[in-house]
Amino acid sequence: MQEGTHLDLGHIHVTGGCKRITPILARIGDKWTLLIVSILANGPMRFGELKRQINGISQRMLTFSLRGLERNGLVSRTVYPSVPPHVEYELTELGRSLLEPIRHLMTWVGENVDCVEAAQQQYDARNDD
Repeated sequence: MQEGTHLDLGHIHVTGGCKRITPILARIGDKWTLLIVSILANGPMRFGELKRQINGISQRMLTFSLRGLERNGLVSRTVYPSVPPHVEYELTELGRSLLEPIRHLMTWVGENVDCVEAAQQQYDARNDD
């Protein structure tokens, strides 16, 4: 979207703001972010607990994702003085405000997964060379 263009999404109006919103959409639209936020909805959690609950995420990617979420104000990181240090992650108020849109998105995915997979199969069949 070019500067000065206007996007109308019902009651949401974005005029030339794509430079500001694109990084935020990239963070919250990331598959790991959706999973991390959904899991942290159950309460604070340690790094190892999060890693065990998220199938397929590497330690490096979980660290990267948590830092991005913390930087954007969606997750807080608390270090408790102990040996070894005890670190917990939890959703901030801003992070909790993301739960409702995530629920809507997950509902949409659940309702439409069969249609999307059918479309993928049709596309692949047409484009099989």
